[in-house]
Amino acid sequence: MQRWTLFLLLLLLIGCNATLGLLTQAQSAETVTLSSGQPRTLDPALTFGDAGDVIGLVFSGVVTLDQNMQVQPDLAVGWDVSDDGTQYTFFLHPEARFHDGRDLTAADVKFSWERALDPATGSDTAVTYLGDITNIEALDTKVLRVTIDAPKPYFLAKLTYPVAFVVDQQQVNDPTWERTPNGTGPFQLETWRDDVLIELVKNDDYYGVQGNVARVRYEMDGGLSLSRYELDEIDVVGIGGSTLERARDPNEDFSADLRTIPSLCTTFIGLNNTLPPFDDVRVRQAFNYALDKERITEGLYRDGALASNGVLPPGMPGFVVRDVYPFNPGLARQLLAESGYDMSQPLTFTSSGYSDVGGLPTAAISMWQEVLGVQIEAELIEPFNYAPRLYAGEMGHFFNYGWCADYVDPQNFLDILFHSRSPQNWGRFANPTIDAQLEAARIEPDVQTRLQQYANVENQIIDEAAYVFVSHGIASILVQPRVQGYVLTPVGIPQWHRVTVGE
Repeated sequence: MQRWTLFLLLLLLIGCNATLGLLTQAQSAETVTLSSGQPRTLDPALTFGDAGDVIGLVFSGVVTLDQNMQVQPDLAVGWDVSDDGTQYTFFLHPEARFHDGRDLTAADVKFSWERALDPATGSDTAVTYLGDITNIEALDTKVLRVTIDAPKPYFLAKLTYPVAFVVDQQQVNDPTWERTPNGTGPFQLETWRDDVLIELVKNDDYYGVQGNVARVRYEMDGGLSLSRYELDEIDVVGIGGSTLERARDPNEDFSADLRTIPSLCTTFIGLNNTLPPFDDVRVRQAFNYALDKERITEGLYRDGALASNGVLPPGMPGFVVRDVYPFNPGLARQLLAESGYDMSQPLTFTSSGYSDVGGLPTAAISMWQEVLGVQIEAELIEPFNYAPRLYAGEMGHFFNYGWCADYVDPQNFLDILFHSRSPQNWGRFANPTIDAQLEAARIEPDVQTRLQQYANVENQIIDEAAYVFVSHGIASILVQPRVQGYVLTPVGIPQWHRVTVGE
């Protein structure tokens, strides 16, 4: 899940993260108010956000993830799969409608997916999540048949990502349509005031089950979330650092409200594998050995993260405990000397921000300069433009980013981030042997064999030092007892329509 600006905030476990469901209590028990940032877009084809954000409440797809991370029917009430695993026939919900009352049809799903895949739309995620599709047919008003290029056990899970959500083909040619989106989700947009407020109201004609939440307010002016939580003005708040320490104290009033879970996220410092000196594996390995990940993780995140042990986070199938690149300044300097790299040449670290370099880039730059004697200059990119710059390949020698799972399968990390033809392979890592192994794992039907294939791939990626893997996130939140049915999940999912709020 590539949810750039929200992801960084999740890792730091401070306010303004919709994935964690940060919300404030508004005027009635049926209203929740979330502290959030300005959305980059409400077009599902163009978002980098996850389904737990505004888009996942306004729009919906043929399938969804439930609160146990299992794929469940959504716009589709069911589906058949061909014997060879390459054709899916979806049967759409007979009562599924757009917010304006128009019936949803198979032609709407076909249009939405083809629009997302159309290069003219400019989606950076469509190929990743819909690129397996070779043909889409509307067999009937409520019957859709999809053919994919090979049997892939994770195909349905990919359709839970917002790029597969259905839009109204009758409105998307209007350049201002995102301000009045006609979705099929459990809520509809009522108000959008830039950098101030987004307010959603319950879709009473929604085809699925709903709780009693009538309004969801996204306030974008910030605030002292923990203080407001203690005053019972906020129902759920993400915490970390000293606040997390307080919450773990049984003498603290809100200690019983604490919930934690591994977030299935990995923070990394990307290395531009095509730009010297990082086209040399010895240099990439040197920078890995020269970073004390334990010290940095403890200093930046305290108990809100674990030092990285590889690509896959704990909790992901196929996770293996490893001792990966322990801090070894002597070996780092030796490898750098063997590479013949001229340390007088400055390197560029591309990061997101307006005026200040973030904690992770600052710590890494300082440590590398001290240990390796290199010169590193920070380049700041305005946050809204950061992800597009990475997709365009416009970064320096380093860039910091993070990846959160969009579905619980190692393919979502290893294949998406490191296959040479993946749009999310921002570091331009390329290894034909790894490509072939990833392609074989995509269609392997035996679960254990497939997990072993991914373990072998991960070992090779680590040996090649494609990136510097820094930490894995731990999500920690406080939830007021009045919020019933809200589940802290490792992947962002739409769930406010499943929640009830009491007095």
